[in-house]
Amino acid sequence: MKPLVVLGVTGSIGRQSLEVADQLGWPVAGIGARRPSAGLAEIARSRPETEIAVAGGSLEEREEFSREFRGRVSFGPEALEGLAAIPSVVVVNGVVGLVGLPLTMAAAKAGNRIALANKESMVAAGPLIRRELARSGGELIPVDSEHSAIFQCLTGEDRESVERVILTASGGPFRTWEVDKLESVTPAEALAHPNWSMGDRITIDSATMANKALEVMEAQQLFELEVDQVEVVIHPESVVHSMVRFRDGSIKAQLGAPDMRLPIAYALTYPERAPDVLKPFDFAGVSLNFEAPDLTRFPALALGYSAARLGQSAPAVYNASDEVAVAAFLGGRLGFRSITSVIEQTLEGLGVQSVESVEDVLAADREARSLAAAAIAGAC
Repeated sequence: MKPLVVLGVTGSIGRQSLEVADQLGWPVAGIGARRPSAGLAEIARSRPETEIAVAGGSLEEREEFSREFRGRVSFGPEALEGLAAIPSVVVVNGVVGLVGLPLTMAAAKAGNRIALANKESMVAAGPLIRRELARSGGELIPVDSEHSAIFQCLTGEDRESVERVILTASGGPFRTWEVDKLESVTPAEALAHPNWSMGDRITIDSATMANKALEVMEAQQLFELEVDQVEVVIHPESVVHSMVRFRDGSIKAQLGAPDMRLPIAYALTYPERAPDVLKPFDFAGVSLNFEAPDLTRFPALALGYSAARLGQSAPAVYNASDEVAVAAFLGGRLGFRSITSVIEQTLEGLGVQSVESVEDVLAADREARSLAAAAIAGAC
């Protein structure tokens, strides 16, 4: 049982990872967060044996935090990379955004197991991460519920027998809304996800289905598939987490309650399964419904497929422009339907650039953010 390092520890994935670790009796060696918050301090007090890394925060916040946790805490982005690079640990990367990419790379270079919830890493730099894992002998187990489901369905199977993978999507809060009504969506309405409790950005992305577009790109990279081998189907109940169709016509699916503790536990214990992570799921009275996604209502999904086909810098540009647009929507500076318009304008404006290194990815990210910000300013 290798010790656990949890990055993004104050977020939903981070907190649930600690919950799973406690349930399984798993030692936690390190915790990391973006800023020295009250939430981080509470976690640090409850785990006096852990190292602490904090990426940001003001000088005053750092000094106050240091007074209580002196000798245990390090500051700066490199501090989080240092935790990820501790030898022989399991690294949960629950950091949101492309800032999680250097942490994934640090863990990969160290040859660690990565329980990856930071989808941006594989979206923007999948080939680079796979190359580093092959060199170091590290391994990556996805934590996103859909990709964990696919990973579980593929275990023990010949990859040549895979015809396609099928990502399920809840459809978010606007699955049945009239398209014209989407023009007036408020942040509060978009944040009211019917099935999952998640952070703000991923919840808005679920409402636009940009999150599913990013998951298409992530699945393509994780499982080394052609873009057209990744299918999306709307499944409002979120009981079937994803499926794999094989060339003989067979379909395997992973089902269960919508609870992130299961994929987290599986990523820690693979190839074993921990007992009693969740209560048994009762299928009695449960209906399972499926429908094709409406690309008129969810143009962000179609745009994501286009970015995946372009490859190179396009997925990183999609991700960065979406993040900027979502922040503008949450801040009341952009309409809900304009989120996808900003992504499209940014992709068209930047074109496709070659990606040979992490620096190339970060450069594409910076350029995309700048162009997306200009597009938003022009729309205001």
